[in-house]
Amino acid sequence: MSERHFKRVLLKFSGEALAGEQHSNFDQAVLQYLAREIKAAYELGIQLGLVFGGGNIFRGISAEAKTMDRVKADYMGMLATVINALAMQDSLETQGLKVRVMSAIQMIDVAEPMVIRHAIEYLEHGEIVIFSAGTGRPYFSTDSGAVLRALEIKADVIIKATKVDGVYDKDPLQFPDAVLYPVLDYETALSKQLRVMDQTAFALCRDNNLPIIVYNLKVPGNLRRILTGEHIGTIVTRRHS
Repeated sequence: MSERHFKRVLLKFSGEALAGEQHSNFDQAVLQYLAREIKAAYELGIQLGLVFGGGNIFRGISAEAKTMDRVKADYMGMLATVINALAMQDSLETQGLKVRVMSAIQMIDVAEPMVIRHAIEYLEHGEIVIFSAGTGRPYFSTDSGAVLRALEIKADVIIKATKVDGVYDKDPLQFPDAVLYPVLDYETALSKQLRVMDQTAFALCRDNNLPIIVYNLKVPGNLRRILTGEHIGTIVTRRHS
């Protein structure tokens, strides 16, 4: 049996990942695929917190939101993350997993209020916790919300799932000669303006020495391999002298 490399992790998925090739709403095949990948990680005995973006439904900074009041648009985006959390909860429960959805915006009929002490208790009892509604405040991205939750639950690492193999020097979907960085330090990522996360989220990771792993979610088994210590994708951490 593979040995786990971490005790507690925070997994961050974009909302667009849930849409698959449909580019909006949900792709049930993708939901079930992600549920199987997450279950394989859970079976290692790792405590899992999850965060999903809402971009498959609505993004507060999208072109569609440009004519709207920013605060209202951001709240709509936060509500979209709750919908995604409930969809993922359903898919994970079909895999036999016990899942809690917690929301930074109170809506007690569909999600539990965000109380970090309760979240940690659930994790320690072997339940998966999906954190939704970002930080509960406008002007913050779901990346920032994910990092905040990772720090609050004292995660060993935040793992960001993407559609490419890690962090590149330029967009690999547009430039075939793009170079992958297997390892990065925070300072290099900042100086080269590499898009690991938005700046607020990235600064939180840097200031609290929270490692970031960026990997390709489309490769089956990648997540489990990362969690058993295999070097997959890009790891961002403090520079070692």
